[in-house]
This record gives sequence, C-alpha cells and structure tokens, in this order.
Amino acid sequence: MRLVHLDLKGAAPRVSYLEEVFPLLSQLGANGILIEYEDMFPFKGELEILKSPYAYSEEDIERIQQLAELHKLEVVPLVQTFGHVEFILKHEKYQHLREVERFPNSFNPHVPDTLALLKSILSQVIEKHRRSTWIHIGADEVFHLGEGMDSKNWMSRNKGDTGTIYLKHIKEVLGFIATQYWGLRALMWDDMLRKISVGALRGESMGTVAVVAPEPGGLGGTHLHGHPGRSPCLALWGHGSRGSMRSPRHPPVAGTGAHVPTPAPPTESGIAKHVSPATAWLALLRRYDHYSVLCELLPVGIPSLAICLQTLVNGGFTEETKRKVLDTLGFQSMQLEQSTCEGRGAFPGAEIYHMVEQVNGHLKESILKALEEESAIKGWFSPYHRKRQFGNPRNMESFGSKVLKLHEDWESFVRDLRAHLERVYFPDTVEEWMEENVNLYLDQLRGLVRDYR
Repeated sequence: MRLVHLDLKGAAPRVSYLEEVFPLLSQLGANGILIEYEDMFPFKGELEILKSPYAYSEEDIERIQQLAELHKLEVVPLVQTFGHVEFILKHEKYQHLREVERFPNSFNPHVPDTLALLKSILSQVIEKHRRSTWIHIGADEVFHLGEGMDSKNWMSRNKGDTGTIYLKHIKEVLGFIATQYWGLRALMWDDMLRKISVGALRGESMGTVAVVAPEPGGLGGTHLHGHPGRSPCLALWGHGSRGSMRSPRHPPVAGTGAHVPTPAPPTESGIAKHVSPATAWLALLRRYDHYSVLCELLPVGIPSLAICLQTLVNGGFTEETKRKVLDTLGFQSMQLEQSTCEGRGAFPGAEIYHMVEQVNGHLKESILKALEEESAIKGWFSPYHRKRQFGNPRNMESFGSKVLKLHEDWESFVRDLRAHLERVYFPDTVEEWMEENVNLYLDQLRGLVRDYR
C-alpha cells in the first residue's frame, strides 16, 4: 500500500481539482488515498453542527470514490477517535467531552457520551464508504491524556496509568468496528503505543489492527498480538514528514513529502514479520491542527510528492526516477538541494506553484525595499507626514510613479493568483491564504499608495 494522506483540516480542494490530481497520483505510483475529512464530511442529524459551510456533499463523497476507483486508488477514510478532535470539541455542545475542560484537543474516555458520539461519527463515515476495506482511527497525539479529573480518579481507583486508559478506549472503538462492520480492517498511528510498555501491550488483546508509524523509528521493538486463534496484528510502517507551516516561507519542493521506509528485520513473533518494504505513508498536511495556520497548498507540494512516490516505487532516487518525475510534471530540470524546479510544468495547479514562488521570492522583498530603502519616502513621507496628511509635492513626485507602478503590477498579479486559487479552493481557503501570505505585505503598499493619492 502506498497511501497519499489528504488531510482536509484546511485548504480542502474542490472535487473538480481532485479529478485532475487522482490520475496523476496513480501515474506516480500511489495505490490508495487516506482521507481525513474532519469538518469537510457531510454529517447529518445531530452531527450537522460539525460541518464546515463548504463541506463536501454526499454526491461529492460518492464522486471522490468513483474517481479513486477509476484510477485504481483505494480510499481509506480517517476518523480521529481520541486526539486531534478540535473540530468537534470546539463546539459548546461537546465541551463536556474534553479530557481537560480548557483544551479542545482530546476526548475524555471516561464519559459514556464520548463513545456514543464516536459510534455516530464512525457510522456516518463508514456508511458512505462501503467500498472501503480499511478504516483509519487516528488515535495519535492524545495531548493531556491523564490530566483530567476523571482520568486521575480512574487511575487512582484502578492502579492504572495513561497507557491503560489509552488501550481501554482504543479497544472499545475497535470492538465497535469489529462488531458492526465485519471484515473492515482498522489502521491507527503508532506514537501513543510507543509510550506504553511491552508488558502492558501484551496484556491487552487488541484484535487485528494495522499500526502505521508516522515518524521515523517505527515501534522500536514493541510487539502486539491478536486474539488467540486470529491473525496477528498487521503492520504498516510508513515514514512521513509534515508539510511546511507556511508555504511562501519554505522551499516549494522540500515542503511536503516522505522518507522511503526502512523495513524492520524479520522476527519470529509480533508484527514485524508482516512488514512490507512496499508500504509508505505520504502526507499532504493542510494544517498541524484545526487552529493553526495553513501549511503549503496542494499544488505547491506536488513536485515533492512526485519525487517521494517515484523514489518509493523504484527503491531510490535514480536518474531514471528523476527523468520520470520531470517528464510527468513537465519540468526541464530540478535541483533538490535548492528545492527548485525549472520549466513551465504541466501538472494540475502548476500555475499556482509558480505564482507562489513569485510571492515567496519577490513580494515581501520588493515592497519592503520600496518602503524602507526609498530615501524620499523615509525623508519626506514618513508615518508622521502620512498621519497628518502633509508633504511637499516636489519630493513626493520623485517616488510616486515608481510606487504606483509597483502597486499596479502586484495588484494585477494578485488578481490572477486569486482566480487560479478560486478554481481549486473554496472561498474561505482563498481568503485565509491571501491574508496570511499576500495581504500581510501588500496592505502596507496599498496604505502608502492611498496616503500618497
């Protein structure tokens, strides 16, 4: 399995863009899509409060699966069941389910309503993905587990620790899936399991679950065992690197990607003997969590993703691999050390890729140079002059035409950029990305031009 993780916490692409991207992912070697919907899923009934105003429709969900099937990509839905549930716990309706009252990060596993809510969420997602043979339950980064009063009381009464609390909750989630959806296999991240002793893990019967390692290092010798008479736990060992926090501040090639996984040595017991060298997780992270700024945009991450997929498929980044990537993406050359690609590019969103490069390389520099290095502005049109609206026209005209031309050029560029972004993304994403990466600098130039006029 070579899964590309579409994390839709932010910058969720329109389905029309996925129509262009899915064939590319298949061509590059992916055979599955791990979709973390969060608030982009069309929840119904009591769960409707969780939906984003721009959430996919039921028809969109079906179309995504049809597209994936057409291009031989297995869809694996991801539903967070413990941590990373800010999109749920931010709502007043569900605040009582927080592990720590002040923080919306993680569920309190001791409140019966938590499991009831998760059953409802899982049921709605699974029912819309009946073609899928896998479900991913997340379960990573359960921040503040054990810090809530319910957890402290439970540990005191049961002489337990956070590891036993974690396993107890995960077993309940897996038990629900196994009971209600026979044959559906589960995956989960491994980071929380690494903190639990081997003895505790052996003492808990987890059933059949695949463990995905999201960071280099894998499980570090920890082994899980299935129920007696059942197959041992499967294992997917994937190494991934998260996307850059804000794309215009980071290189366009290296921002997203994954390392080729190193298979664990075979052992006689546990999960390691099931590890396949042809398994990887490649993340296209849109946010670090529901509250953070956007990471890089999907078109900006495609060159890096292409390199990683082809490296995985071919067992190394050879000249043949490099040539396949260049031909597929329509570039003439690439320099990994400088994180640059030369050429027009012929992949979906190539225009956005190049325009983000322009924002990254020139917008801030050109505006700050005009504002801070132009002597006539510093000497005759300072914030003091602008606030009080006075100045000598003779001195102002010495920089006016230059500033007006710079402003006109960038406004024209931004109009084109916005048009391309709106073709791929919903309005909320476009506004947020522009605010964080363009308006932060362009508004300074706009203010100068307004005062000059």
